[in-house]
Amino acid sequence: MAAEVTIAAPVLAMLLVFVGVVAHRGVDARIRLDDAAHQAARAASIERTPAAATLAAQITATGALASAGVACRSVSVDTATGGLIPGGTVTVTVSCAVDFGDALILGVPVGKTLSSSAAEPVDVWRSTTGISP
Repeated sequence: MAAEVTIAAPVLAMLLVFVGVVAHRGVDARIRLDDAAHQAARAASIERTPAAATLAAQITATGALASAGVACRSVSVDTATGGLIPGGTVTVTVSCAVDFGDALILGVPVGKTLSSSAAEPVDVWRSTTGISP
C-alpha cells in the first residue's frame, strides 16, 4: 500500500497543479479581456467620427491584449457608435478565442471564445466639429 501511494501521490499532485494552471489561464484571460474592452471603449469615446472610433477601438483592444500576453486565435471588436454625441455612450464588445490546446489531457476544449463589453460616456462639453473657440 505504501508503494502505491508513493507512486500515485506525485502524479496526483502534478495533475492538481496542471488543473490549477489551466483554470488560472482562463481567469487571467477574462480579466485582461475586460481591461481591453474598457480601454477600447475609452479610446472610441474620445474620437470625433464613428469611423475613427471604430478604428481606435480595434487598435486599442488588439494592442492591450497583445501587451497583456493573451494569445487569441482570433479577436473580434464590435463598436456601437450610435451614441457618439456629447452626453451619449459608446459601447465596445471584444471577443477572443483563447487557445487551450495544451490542456487536452484534462478534457478541456481546444479553444473557448471569451467576450467582454464595456461602455464609456462621451464628454458632454466636447466639441463635435473639431473647431476650438
